[in-house]
Amino acid sequence: MAISEEFVSKEYNAKDIEVLEGLEAVRLRPGMYIGTTGAKGLHHILWEIVDNSLDEICNGFGTRVDIVIYPDGSVSVEDDGRGIPVDKHPTLGISGVEVVFTQLHAGGKFNNDNYTFSGGLHGVGASVTNALSEWLDVTIYKNGKVYKQEFHSPEVDGKVKSGIPRTPLVETGETTKKHGTYVRFMPDRRVFGKELLSYQTIVTHVREQAFLNRGITISVEDKRQLDDDLNSLKSVFCYERGLSDFVQYLNDGKEPLFPEPIEFEVKQDRFFLGLSMQHTGAYTESIFSYVNSIPTTEGGTHEVGFKSALTKVMNDYARKRGLLKDKDPNLQGEDFREGLTCVLSIRMQNVQFEGQTKTKLGNPEIRPLVESIVMEKLDAYLSEKKHFDAGDKIIEKALGAAKVREAGKKAKELARQKNNANTNMLIGKLANCTGRKPELNELFIVEGDSAGGSAKQGRDRRFQAILPLRGKPINAEKKRIDQLLSNEEICTIISALGANFDTEFNVNALKFGKVIILADADQDGAHIRSILLTFFFRYMKELITEGHLYIGMPPLYKVEKKDVIRYGYDDAALDKIIEEVGRNYKLQRYKGLGEMNPEQLWETTLNPETRCLTRVSIDDAAAADRMITTLMGDNVDARKAYIYQFANFNRKDEIEKKGYLNV
Repeated sequence: MAISEEFVSKEYNAKDIEVLEGLEAVRLRPGMYIGTTGAKGLHHILWEIVDNSLDEICNGFGTRVDIVIYPDGSVSVEDDGRGIPVDKHPTLGISGVEVVFTQLHAGGKFNNDNYTFSGGLHGVGASVTNALSEWLDVTIYKNGKVYKQEFHSPEVDGKVKSGIPRTPLVETGETTKKHGTYVRFMPDRRVFGKELLSYQTIVTHVREQAFLNRGITISVEDKRQLDDDLNSLKSVFCYERGLSDFVQYLNDGKEPLFPEPIEFEVKQDRFFLGLSMQHTGAYTESIFSYVNSIPTTEGGTHEVGFKSALTKVMNDYARKRGLLKDKDPNLQGEDFREGLTCVLSIRMQNVQFEGQTKTKLGNPEIRPLVESIVMEKLDAYLSEKKHFDAGDKIIEKALGAAKVREAGKKAKELARQKNNANTNMLIGKLANCTGRKPELNELFIVEGDSAGGSAKQGRDRRFQAILPLRGKPINAEKKRIDQLLSNEEICTIISALGANFDTEFNVNALKFGKVIILADADQDGAHIRSILLTFFFRYMKELITEGHLYIGMPPLYKVEKKDVIRYGYDDAALDKIIEEVGRNYKLQRYKGLGEMNPEQLWETTLNPETRCLTRVSIDDAAAADRMITTLMGDNVDARKAYIYQFANFNRKDEIEKKGYLNV
């Protein structure tokens, strides 16, 4: 390879190494610290402060955390813990408060003396919140005194100075009983733009934390919104039974096999295990595990230990009760987990996370520890006569699951043999691409033959494959696995992806780097998207967690004025387009993908340069599980209640009032 003289003559000396002072690195590369400057990153800087308060609480130094969102967009977090240290740091010569909010990777959690368990270490610290805020004020109530300090991020000579002290830490008064920390900050619009904190997102997050930390109180108040009585929105969470309340909350809308969850807690030295589990009539398992209140959505050694213990104890119980005969083989773990809802929470020190997303526990010593604890406690529970009914129903459910598993195994084998013998299932359906690198290829699952025809003509066949659906797939939330495999559309999708499904799903065998659901922007399209998302969540979850699943965003509107054509992908975009083009325009509301010709479909929906895709992710597995149960399960009343609470029935009226439909 030839190197230019200009490149060779370019000197690279120590003076060329730029040293970013203080929190400037956070401001320069915020994505490295909070992942994104979108809504997720905005809420991340709030979680950093909330997690610090929760660490105080779960270690026994307080009882409540209060969050308030203000009309100006700022937010405060207050706890009744010990209060951040106010004395001077022995080496830095500044107060503990200033250290916490201005020094990266500073805190009291790096040794095991101050905090037995800590979830805050999973994040990047309060200093990052300070760095990405326009201003941050902190008040400490400690040792009968009140202390305050203010920070801000001014722009000096065109460069932002991030999170610098506006004032030193000062003593401002006295307090007789109050103790704890109050932090209020304004997320920086120069970083997050017009993103706003979501009351519902915060409520969902802190509700889960309240479940995991039994007996503590967490409140969320949104002063930006008023209820019917002109009071600000407010939610308060406190669960005396903790994990069992969590399980019953998750099972709302399902049919439990026994009324009360099985639950126990164990503390050993500096290790804590809490578990609650309850079986329902559902066909899939829902296990949610946490380490120091951090969700481990990819599982890990603690989940492996639990599953192993459950299988051993339940097989022994079945034989003791005569529900399995000597000649019968043991049931498999998946049989006992059908319909199971379980929350497993452990607290420990020296956590080792695995994976890119740090959501899988890797500590090898935890598996045998969890296994031994669960075996001992679950065996003791089932040994009591009053619990025989619950144990017997679990076995009865598992025996039924084993029969279905065998039927499903035969169905899978028949489907596999059929696919190996010929490809008739996909002939005439899948328009494959020619690219030989799966990671670069895309599969569009398209609603209907009409849209499928346009997509086939409009695509780039080098890397884009089209799979039209000729009918609605079956709802995986309501059907057994053998019933799923009798549905032609489900089998077609499984065959096209080439990675199998359920326990045999192998994300590394996936034929496409992107799997894109492309459906009409109407009720039927939304239903198809919901059905497909339910199937993928229940039987191909890694497709989501590994970032392969997307939703295509076809435009809702076409605005035409003379030679100008603009497409609006949502109602807000339509408002903006109409404001820009002015009067005397033509407006078309697309009712379906089939209304677009191949060129329009390429320009708006298929072309990687101009299209809009939404990646499907799971930020909160427990919340996702409950939502799927609510929207796709058998409980009609719960579904109606959710729709009435969150659906916007007024948009059509708004459009008609603005005259958009009458131009």
